[in-house]
Amino acid sequence: MKTSLFFFTFFFFLFSLHGLFYLRVIKKLLVPARVKKIFKLFLGINFLFNLLYMGGRYTDAIPNGLYYLFSISIGITFVLLLYLIVHEVIYLLGKTVKKMDRSKRDFIKKSTDGMLLALSTGYLSAGAYEGSKEPAINIIDFKHFDFSIVQISDLHIGGLIDQSFVKASVEKINALEPDVVFITGDLIDTNIDQIKDAVMELDRIASKHGIYYVLGNHEYFHNPLKIIDFMQKTQIKVLLNENVIIDALKLNIVGVTDLFGYRVGLLVPDIDKAFKGYNENYQTILLAHQPKFIEQLKNYAPDLILSGHTHGGQIWPFNYLVGLQQPYVKGLHTLPKGNHIYINSGIGFWGPPMRLNSQAEITYII
Repeated sequence: MKTSLFFFTFFFFLFSLHGLFYLRVIKKLLVPARVKKIFKLFLGINFLFNLLYMGGRYTDAIPNGLYYLFSISIGITFVLLLYLIVHEVIYLLGKTVKKMDRSKRDFIKKSTDGMLLALSTGYLSAGAYEGSKEPAINIIDFKHFDFSIVQISDLHIGGLIDQSFVKASVEKINALEPDVVFITGDLIDTNIDQIKDAVMELDRIASKHGIYYVLGNHEYFHNPLKIIDFMQKTQIKVLLNENVIIDALKLNIVGVTDLFGYRVGLLVPDIDKAFKGYNENYQTILLAHQPKFIEQLKNYAPDLILSGHTHGGQIWPFNYLVGLQQPYVKGLHTLPKGNHIYINSGIGFWGPPMRLNSQAEITYII
């Protein structure tokens, strides 16, 4: 029922946005009718590709090349939304200007439309180019531990994030020879049965003291219990409101389930249960998918919290919207008690294969 409501809401939003863009922008363009028809056709195809993208997320029957086009259409829709907002602001500002003759008004409108089209094309191209880059190794000189850490987050295996992408990522991780590896949620973004081979590539990660994983919100969309059951057959340790003590590193690793558990009444995070039995004399790392989990810490003060979820905003200016919902968007931050949180920008992506002002990353903390 909730899934059907989500798809209906999303469909209504897409339909309304494309329809409004036609009425407010394309229909009012000062160009020949045949050019308007081309723009109208493009808009219709983009809307269709949006729907095919949503359907394609749950099947592996669509070739990656075609699925890439469907994914890019979501990016185009983001651009249409931004274009429409700017267009309406300019329109409202124009209404405050005193009347001018028609020729000047038409010249300004044509110039404005041309400028917005050029900016939109550049924005989309830059986002697609940045999104095509391989994840960078982001070295964080933390100096609080005597061991090395690799963190990845938000891989979103499924669709364009396939087995070859995971395999290449594992090779990069292994080249760093980490002491311990953490995966902070949103690892899986489709039916686990369709991506088992891709997920099993992670089983090749070479970590001296293990690989530890916590759920993100997207796992809850794809039968989290089934995902957990599958992951428990690998060398990756799923932390479900529990901790592991590594005496060799004098380290507690604490992991909590995602805040989304409160919404669905399943695998609800429990900070007290997660810390039960931990060694107070050791340093502590907490794995929590969403940065806003810091609001749930009570009196616990882990030395370092590792999170993801935000994708670093993924596509500017959406980082500002993320900042309204999360206390931090990316990078290393010092908390009031003097401990720290690091928010990984994600190794993969969600939605369009685009990034802008947010580099995909493998975090290497030394």
